[in-house]
Amino acid sequence: MTVVEDIVLKRLGRVEYFPTWEAMRAFTRTRDESTPDELWLLEHPSVYTVGQGAPLPQVSGPIPVLKTDRGGDITYHGPGQAVIYTLVDLARRSIKVKRFVWLLEQAVIEFLDGRGERKPGAPGVYVDGAKIAALGIRVVRGRAYHGLALNVDMDLSPFSAIDPCGYPGLRVTQMKNLGFTADHSVIGARLAQTVVKNLDA
Repeated sequence: MTVVEDIVLKRLGRVEYFPTWEAMRAFTRTRDESTPDELWLLEHPSVYTVGQGAPLPQVSGPIPVLKTDRGGDITYHGPGQAVIYTLVDLARRSIKVKRFVWLLEQAVIEFLDGRGERKPGAPGVYVDGAKIAALGIRVVRGRAYHGLALNVDMDLSPFSAIDPCGYPGLRVTQMKNLGFTADHSVIGARLAQTVVKNLDA
């Protein structure tokens, strides 16, 4: 555990999705006005997750499909992806939800040295039209959880079994394809520092 400014950064390693989601919900439910914000840096074993407003699709194969309470549609998480869950009291920081999404996207764009871009109406970060970072959050009583997932060095083939984020034919890419060679945990830690900087700006 590391404390950066007033934000606690926890490195959880590879953890199952469902108990991590339950832990985020419990943290958000029990926190109070004095609870420090936390960023959880981790990766998940292979899993598809589906946002609360999206239909549960039929996906063949051994990878489980879980309905969750974040925004957005279906995405894939797997080894080699840097996931940062952002347990942030937006009300305390006077940050609106749209601004928070913008700040998370901006952290990835800055981390990519300007090579990433946004798409109107499609949260996340893209490189030459291919999605490199997915984003989905939930806000309860002004407090956010879930966060962002950056593809670093992973098997991208499971994305071909779904319409990533609900967009048929959407291409995906990863840091490795852009020439980045650092381990996903190193890249995730660096990205988390950028997220902290943007939140504290």
